[in-house]
Amino acid sequence: MKLSEPVRAIAFDADDTLWDLQSNFDAVEQDYCKLLSDFGTSDELSKQLFHTETANMPILGYGCKAFTISLVENALKVSKGTVSPATIGEIVRLGKSLLTLDVPPLPEVATTLQLLHDSQRYQLVVFTKGELLDQQNKLRRSGLYPLLHHVSHVPEKEEDAYRELCASLQLPPSEVVMVGNSFKSDIAPALSVGCQAVHIPFHTIWRHEHMDEFSHPRLFCITHFGQLAELLDITSSSNK
Repeated sequence: MKLSEPVRAIAFDADDTLWDLQSNFDAVEQDYCKLLSDFGTSDELSKQLFHTETANMPILGYGCKAFTISLVENALKVSKGTVSPATIGEIVRLGKSLLTLDVPPLPEVATTLQLLHDSQRYQLVVFTKGELLDQQNKLRRSGLYPLLHHVSHVPEKEEDAYRELCASLQLPPSEVVMVGNSFKSDIAPALSVGCQAVHIPFHTIWRHEHMDEFSHPRLFCITHFGQLAELLDITSSSNK
């Protein structure tokens, strides 16, 4: 199985594609529900948090800071304003902890990016949404920055954002491959504008990213990151 068109650029999602993030958010949410156990069950609190986050997205966007604001707002809602200042302080601490976590690359990510970088065949791009400073800091902490040629940050991964990405790379969409774990943000809109796409499912996914998946002639599904090199017919020997 090989990609169907010549490839000139590869765009990578960041969170849960290059490194694990959702597991950390899930852990924070579990601790949050324990803190607020006097005001509901974990299921009830999580459902209310989901609604609060959804309502805030148009004005706050994505990322740890938006998540922390939603955690605090939701605590005030479910407690009807009776949550203690000490608990609010602990909720803020939980949210801020996400900003300084270690972000080691997922298995095979660093070695595969090194292969692609050394091949000198592609422009390698991180195409991400979320809070700008947080995303930049995670990329630096991951150690992957030197292997990339560009970083593109957008408020939302919609079709127009993919068109603008291709225009900035000065390439037709057919020569750009999007690689990511989210069918909703990484795969469907990329295919819609004419890009190729490689889906790498992660073991957990944010509820806001759920959507029905579908097959497509320009869509390739792999189970681990190292298979990307096989799709592109890149090996360590081919770089010598």
